[in-house]
Amino acid sequence: MNIENTQSQMRRGILEFCILSVIKRGEAYPSDIVEEMKAAKLLVLEGTLYPLLTRLKNAGMLTYRWVESNSGPPRKYFSLTEQGIAFYKELEDTWSELAFAVNSLKNKKESLPPLNDTNE
Repeated sequence: MNIENTQSQMRRGILEFCILSVIKRGEAYPSDIVEEMKAAKLLVLEGTLYPLLTRLKNAGMLTYRWVESNSGPPRKYFSLTEQGIAFYKELEDTWSELAFAVNSLKNKKESLPPLNDTNE
C-alpha cells in the first residue's frame, strides 16, 4: 500500500474546508492563501487553488473584487458570500463530527471482543 497516496487523499478531502477557513477571516489573495496553507504544513499549489476558487465562485460561495496594485496587475481578493458562510458552517459542523468520531476510535483503550468462528 502506498502511504503517500493515502496521505494525499486525506489532505485533498479537507482542502476546500481549509481554504474556506482562511477566506472566512477576511478577504484573501490567492498567494496569501497558499502561504498560509504552507505555514500550516498543508501544501497547495496555485494550479490546484485557482480552479477550486473558480468552482466555489461559480457555485455562489465566493465573490471577489479587483484591487489595483503598485507593483503589477490588479489583484483579485476573494471573500465568502452569505451562501458561502452557510456552506462553511455546515462544513465546520461536519469536520467537528468527523474529528470527534476519528479521535474516539483512535483513542479508545479497550480492545474489541474476539471473533466467534462458529456458525451459531
